[in-house]
Amino acid sequence: MKKEIQGIVEIGSKPVVERKATATGLLHLQQETKQAIVEKNVKKGDVLAASTIAAIQAVKETPRIIPHCHPIPLEGCKVDWTWEGTSLRCTVHVSAHYKTGIEMEALTGVSAGLLCVLDMVKSYEKDEQGQYPDATITDLKILEKRKG
Repeated sequence: MKKEIQGIVEIGSKPVVERKATATGLLHLQQETKQAIVEKNVKKGDVLAASTIAAIQAVKETPRIIPHCHPIPLEGCKVDWTWEGTSLRCTVHVSAHYKTGIEMEALTGVSAGLLCVLDMVKSYEKDEQGQYPDATITDLKILEKRKG
């Protein structure tokens, strides 16, 4: 029996319209880790600056990471960071005029941004057994998707 594998969805006949998407997520950290980030004492460098770059790169590279995503001519990307107690929230806003949505780009940006933070501060989060009991990424979600 031959099994057909779906390729990229055909969007050739769809109209180009303005698209916007916003996604967010949280990285839960220890107080010591937050303090190191805020005071810019992390050995690997400025955590939020590096993680902003990681988020933007991920937005641009989404079609290479997520197989069914179309390459989209992005027009804007904004990355916001806010503290909620000891949890760091990343919110990514993406915009374009194209034929398909851009929410996956926003989600990919948030994910990469938070992963970059974790990579840069994992030495602060590690316990005696070399594990990361408190460092958790949660609440990854699309806040808004607009078309037209």
